[in-house]
Amino acid sequence: MAYPVVTTGDVSRLLDDLVERVPQAQQAVALSPDGMLLAWSRGVDHDLGEQLSGVVAGLRALAVAVGQHADTGRVRQIVVQMGAAFLFIAATPGGAIIAALFDAESDIDSVAYEVALFAGRADRHLPAFPAPEKSLESAGSSQPAETLTHASYSQLPSRTGTATLDR
Repeated sequence: MAYPVVTTGDVSRLLDDLVERVPQAQQAVALSPDGMLLAWSRGVDHDLGEQLSGVVAGLRALAVAVGQHADTGRVRQIVVQMGAAFLFIAATPGGAIIAALFDAESDIDSVAYEVALFAGRADRHLPAFPAPEKSLESAGSSQPAETLTHASYSQLPSRTGTATLDR
């Protein structure tokens, strides 16, 4: 799939601002729904950004699949708690994905709010990724198409070599 051109400078500056402004923030990346790295903050080189994009796209695909299976609607945010950090993942209104890593001591409520707020602000600087009208799995399903937003993007092969799940 061909994506619109994105100027990473503006998005990278916004990601840098998020990391500098929010206490305990470490790194942040922006990616397409299928895992293509669009921009990254300071402290992330291109190779690490590609790695994070693959992991984040995979986590998002799993969350979308769970939402479809459980008929719970769109995924709004994903939080992964690790021993020394939290990973927050949120989609912009246009379909791009923002992921940010925070120290384990972070105030989760504040961080979740900041990431959601950032995803809304960054949307103006990122390309829009059109949602498919219906994913392949939902053909003939009684589920409304809008609950499947960006689901078929998770099935596209990514540049990072991330494996996709088959049902």
